[in-house]
Amino acid sequence: MLLNEMFQEYRKGYQDLANDKSQNKIEDLRKTRLTLAQINQLRKMNDQRTIEFKESLKKIQTQYGQSAAPAA
Repeated sequence: MLLNEMFQEYRKGYQDLANDKSQNKIEDLRKTRLTLAQINQLRKMNDQRTIEFKESLKKIQTQYGQSAAPAA
């Protein structure tokens, strides 16, 4: 998780708050294993983050890139 994600509003596709069972209890002695549904959800989250990262790179390139017509 990125630091700025902690202060932003919940975004669709990042985390399913209704299905968040990540908190372990003292009674949980066994190692947790990921199901195929969880792995698929992680893949989708990672794909969404890479798409957003590429979009932010495009914004940065347009903001700080060279202008089309050189100033004379």
